[in-house]
Amino acid sequence: MKIQFKVWLEKDNRVLFGEGRNQLLQAIEDYGSLAQAAKKMNMSYRAAWGRLKASEDRLGFLLAEKDIEQGKKGGLRLTSKGKDLLDKYKHIYLAMESLVHELEQKSF
Repeated sequence: MKIQFKVWLEKDNRVLFGEGRNQLLQAIEDYGSLAQAAKKMNMSYRAAWGRLKASEDRLGFLLAEKDIEQGKKGGLRLTSKGKDLLDKYKHIYLAMESLVHELEQKSF
């Protein structure tokens, strides 16, 4: 038997951040483009943009910004707060994964 879990962050019963947003931010970090990140995730640009903006609105800060150093149209990079949130989410996820693994060893 295996224990399954999901991790997401909420405020006032509204999702702020979860695995889908985590994957989106990681793809933005990897590709430097929202269009490429959306393509990697098999979603439309509009859907990716909407999810990014919804999280930014709910969190009250920008997660990504134009990458003027990249010098190409559509370049995007994570803000320092975006990177920090990505790191914190990964930390929470790994801690939960470790706890679940420990419980599986004791329970089954």
